[in-house]
Amino acid sequence: MARLSDLIIYHPEVQSFDELLKLVAKKGEEGERFLEFDVKPDYRDTPRKWAIMLETSFYWGDRK
Repeated sequence: MARLSDLIIYHPEVQSFDELLKLVAKKGEEGERFLEFDVKPDYRDTPRKWAIMLETSFYWGDRK
């Protein structure tokens, strides 16, 4: 299971929501089965529908 907080903490190079989307998609493609939203991303460009966007990116990757 991938926790959003762990992804943010262990990847300090990620500086925007768009970069986080790419990281989440990569984790999904690497075989992670579940994504837990235990925190809200605190980036300036985080949209209101951030959870839906992250979930879509995790399960569909670049195929969106």
